[in-house]
Amino acid sequence: PAMAELRPTAPRAAEAELLLLQRQALAEEEAAKAKRALLTRFLPEKLSREEQSSMWGLHKVRTLWRSAQRKTKDQELRQDIEILSQTFTRVMDCKDGAIEALVTELKEAEEQQNRALRSHLHLTDQLLQLQRCRLGYLEQGFSAQVGALKAEFEAERCGISGGEGEW
Repeated sequence: PAMAELRPTAPRAAEAELLLLQRQALAEEEAAKAKRALLTRFLPEKLSREEQSSMWGLHKVRTLWRSAQRKTKDQELRQDIEILSQTFTRVMDCKDGAIEALVTELKEAEEQQNRALRSHLHLTDQLLQLQRCRLGYLEQGFSAQVGALKAEFEAERCGISGGEGEW
């Protein structure tokens, strides 16, 4: 009899165990379904957040890259400006030197021209004085010749007038 009682409980225990296993399998399946449903809802949301995060990160990277490029370009332009400024200063110094040299040459040329003009005027004055003296000597010589000719003419006239009776 004890065995007889064991036998009916054994199938029941196996049945109960089978039921328990089925319930566990069903519960696991339900949990897996719930997990899949949860993941199905969660994954698109997570994907959307990741895409937004990725876009934001990409935007940050692009912003930082552009900032780095701007900084590099800024440094290059500043160096170029410094070089151009130094070149401009050198060119201006050269041109200032050339202008100063030309001003000096112009002053020297003006002084030389003034000296030449003074010398020319002095020589012209001397020439005029010389010509006046010469003219004075020529006038004196001419007056002397005129006087001699007048005297000779008067002498001849007197000789002719006084000799008229002789003929």
